[in-house]
Amino acid sequence: MTGALSATVDRALLAASIESRLLERNDVSERFFAREAPILARACQQMAERFMAGGTLLAFGRNQYATDAQHVSVEFVHPVIVGKRALPALDLSAAFREWLSAIVRHDDIVMGFGPPHGDVDIAASMRDAKRGGAQTFAFGGGEGDYTLARPTDDAFICQEMVEVLYHTLWETVHVFLEHRERGHDLGQAAFLYPFLGRTKQDTSPMLDGVASSIVAKSRDDERLRSEIAATQVDAMISAIVAVRSRIDGGGKLIWFGNGGSATDANDGALDCVAPASGRAIPAISLAMEPANVTAIANDVGTDAIFLRQLIAHANARDVAIAISTSGGSANVIAALVEARRRGLLTVALLGYDGGEIARRALADVSIVVASDYIPRIQEVQASIYHLLIEHVGTDAA
Repeated sequence: MTGALSATVDRALLAASIESRLLERNDVSERFFAREAPILARACQQMAERFMAGGTLLAFGRNQYATDAQHVSVEFVHPVIVGKRALPALDLSAAFREWLSAIVRHDDIVMGFGPPHGDVDIAASMRDAKRGGAQTFAFGGGEGDYTLARPTDDAFICQEMVEVLYHTLWETVHVFLEHRERGHDLGQAAFLYPFLGRTKQDTSPMLDGVASSIVAKSRDDERLRSEIAATQVDAMISAIVAVRSRIDGGGKLIWFGNGGSATDANDGALDCVAPASGRAIPAISLAMEPANVTAIANDVGTDAIFLRQLIAHANARDVAIAISTSGGSANVIAALVEARRRGLLTVALLGYDGGEIARRALADVSIVVASDYIPRIQEVQASIYHLLIEHVGTDAA
């Protein structure tokens, strides 16, 4: 595929490639989660026990994989499941060996993220944490109480499977927590509400149900990827063609989003500048600037956290890539409006029905994951932006 990919044959080849790569992910997912679900259910039960004992989840990674640690931290601390408790979690990626050795405790949970082929420094820290008694999850580096059985050598697909994996751990740990003691003295009514009392409950009978739930969650992703292959490939092609034209003209990609979408924006930018394969693509993430984000939020307001940064960094050759599960985040909308005013190409990865961004046509290209459940939206959005980067990078001049 060469040039602007405007010829019918080129678009047909690109469409076939995108569809094939989406369905390849489904094949990997189906095999991987059918095999791993019972193991993950038991690991999740043990996580709940450690949280009940006062443990903290400590996550870390390097480069692109540090964004998985960011994602874990925000999901556990700020759960989007209404009514669920905040659980202690930290991202230690900035200085993981020193930080981990200084604060890890026996009741903690440690997750190390790395590439499919492993990372020796991640592996060393995992060994140290395991020797100290922490429950360890090795996602691409060394061995742990749970060691990732590498689902594929493809770095993008492997990272996407890991995102589904830790989302399912986050979702299902609450199931075990809800069926453990709450510390209430219920007296003679204890037999009616055993999960509220002071007696430790046996959650072992729940393991099969939790394992089935994990498989069901992965099946939802597979269905959504198939829907994207059937309905959104034309939009993905339009994004690839337009983005490549901007990059060829000297532009860069400017990524942004909130919460879990912020970590995905960070991942997208890092995947661009440090690709596992293909050519590097100039990119930045406005979500990767905590001092700017907090300064603008404090001094101006949260609606301006991306807008003010965009004004500083953007030129008319650039591409603004917004990631939003709702399609309605005020700070994302403000940045898109400004980007359009300045002549940037605008691309939006959205969930639900596309929200206000789609209704107001604030993006030149919108790609919508038609789901109302945030973890599934984010997981499939990861497949989408990885494929965009893969095809833009392969064809970049």
